[in-house]
Amino acid sequence: MRVALFLTCVNDTLYPDTGRAVVKLLTRLGVDVDFPMAQTCCGQAHYNTGYRHEAEPLARHFSDVFRDYEAIVTPSGSCGAMVRELYPRMGERARAEGRGDTLAAALAPVVPRTYELTEFLVDVLGVTDVGAYYPHKVTYHPTCHGLRGLGLGERPRQLLRAVKGLELVELPGAEECCGFGGTFALKNSDVSAAMGTDKVRNAESTGAEVLCAADNSCLMHIGTTMTRLRTGVRPVHIAEILASTEEEPAV
Repeated sequence: MRVALFLTCVNDTLYPDTGRAVVKLLTRLGVDVDFPMAQTCCGQAHYNTGYRHEAEPLARHFSDVFRDYEAIVTPSGSCGAMVRELYPRMGERARAEGRGDTLAAALAPVVPRTYELTEFLVDVLGVTDVGAYYPHKVTYHPTCHGLRGLGLGERPRQLLRAVKGLELVELPGAEECCGFGGTFALKNSDVSAAMGTDKVRNAESTGAEVLCAADNSCLMHIGTTMTRLRTGVRPVHIAEILASTEEEPAV
């Protein structure tokens, strides 16, 4: 299988260790991973802010870069949902505006081949025990795009339960938004901060050392709130937990 890693803007800029963890994990499972250097933004930030037409060239470029791969794997539920859920809508809208089928045809090849990391592991590779070791008490936050857009369901928890040494504890109010929401956190900062505080207090109540999620954008918001509130709980991307082994343990 020829697989491409779509790292995303946030991870490339702020969380490169997550990308390294994905490569380490997939390579351990026998997958050949490419990193197309021409990849850029998927257009989510533009689309969600109302700049729909400006997002179209980025979506076309995404398809040009990734269309020849059997699978495109991303450690981001939000960017995965952009491709899977919103690229088809972009094509439909262009058609409705009388601009023909060219956008829909350009984007169609990458839509069904794009997977968030945990669904690729469970649905495509058919594994839940990836040979990981992580001796910590962990709680899991299902981010909105992964939960509602991609329908990840129990896949992340299945993977976490199989990690040697890991104690998984349920997060109260798990399905409530953390308050990030991209530009929502800027435009509605007071509401966003209050939602983030609720999420962090719920995480703190579990006694967990680590809160994990499948989206570093949400973990960035949660993590800064944890620092401000001095909780002692750490935000960690699920890829970094799954990549950890007894021979090469993550911190």
